[in-house]
Amino acid sequence: MSSEALTRARAHQPCAACRMLRRRCDSNCMLAPYFPGDEAGKFFGVHKVFGASNVIRMIQMVEESKKEDAVKAIIYEATSRLRDPVYGSAGTIFHLQKMVEELKMQVESMRAQVVQLQEQKNQLLGILMNVRHLDSTSSIHERKFDGGDLMLDEDPLMAYDPITFFTENDWTF
Repeated sequence: MSSEALTRARAHQPCAACRMLRRRCDSNCMLAPYFPGDEAGKFFGVHKVFGASNVIRMIQMVEESKKEDAVKAIIYEATSRLRDPVYGSAGTIFHLQKMVEELKMQVESMRAQVVQLQEQKNQLLGILMNVRHLDSTSSIHERKFDGGDLMLDEDPLMAYDPITFFTENDWTF
């Protein structure tokens, strides 16, 4: 056999469908573009679920521009049917829709928490602004300082040393 014939034989290896069906794969093989020889697992699942002749019929029914998408959908459905023979891809879709609904509920819960926290923040800022407003309205002349101890009004009991306060008042712990 010449080297040119060997290269032609190697260049056109049978597709996964023809290899599995044990038939000759020629250049007009309808399944070759979608099931290359190195992806035999894809065709195995499709063949097991739909059968080769049904797959060929489905591909022929679709317009040329959408055939690749149709084959991807067939592969996905076959894989889903092998995983879940009862519901197939509908079971997967239902599960994903349920997850979306749960995530929507979580988002709404988070939004409610954000609103609640913003309200708390606004309340705290309001309190802080009132305290600052009261501090700025009281004049420094109203406060009296005596040797570093803060004295309010003239009451000597109000000024205390924190270290000796508890011992002077006979408090026991």
